[in-house]
Amino acid sequence: MTLEATLERVSAIRQALADPAALIGSNGALTGGTEAPQASATGSRGESSFASALEQASASYASPSEAPSAAAGSANADAAGSALLDGPSAYSPGLAGASSAGLTNASAAGTSYPLQSLDGVAGSAALLPGEGAEQSSPAARIVAIAESQIGQSEQPPGSNESPAIAQYRSATAGAVPGAPWCAYFASWVAQQAGEPIGQSGQGAGGVSDVWSWAQSSGRAIVNGPGVVPKPGDLIVFGDEHVGIVRDVLPDGQIQTIEGNYENKVAANVRTPTEATGYVEMS
Repeated sequence: MTLEATLERVSAIRQALADPAALIGSNGALTGGTEAPQASATGSRGESSFASALEQASASYASPSEAPSAAAGSANADAAGSALLDGPSAYSPGLAGASSAGLTNASAAGTSYPLQSLDGVAGSAALLPGEGAEQSSPAARIVAIAESQIGQSEQPPGSNESPAIAQYRSATAGAVPGAPWCAYFASWVAQQAGEPIGQSGQGAGGVSDVWSWAQSSGRAIVNGPGVVPKPGDLIVFGDEHVGIVRDVLPDGQIQTIEGNYENKVAANVRTPTEATGYVEMS
């Protein structure tokens, strides 16, 4: 409809309103509305339609906050969706305290670690950041990561091999396939938590290497009367075996998580006198 036709229509409406009787007797000349406008904003001769002009005039009074653009809404939704998808894929709090050596082996975007699946094969999910405020501490990260591996087992038993054990070895320079892997497991957990073992974060292939590093770095605690470890510490049994302290029970017994215990990553309970020493990890 052209502007001239629109003005004529408005004039007719004004005349009808001035004479209600004529309005009633108009035999339907005035209807309840008009046909919905076409998608195009211009008429057949390229002139702006009345509906288009009205829309533009109304838009000039709308504040940006009242009428966000569709593009902006889509961008915000995409950004929020990306944050939800990307956030859980990495265990980022562990990197906050990571040494440069730890970051060499861990992605700056977050260190992920496989979780135990039902069939005993490592999965791909990662611990969600913020599952507990206490997980911001190195000790809590070490315990949480070790707990996630409980049940990982050798395949076949006695082989010192499995897909998960191969991952544990990746945290130790010069690791030997098929070798006893308790120290490999401890090194991997520590690396994933951002607290790598070794002067250069290279991990340790043997229990004696773990203890030597602990002594040189001032982390070694020889066990004796009154010595109580903390969750996240390493628990050392001579030069034969090493595990991770999970918790200390009220009666003094020590809950542990140990790699290569009965051919798997196992939760265990130790008496206070079994260990020869501990390694402070935080």
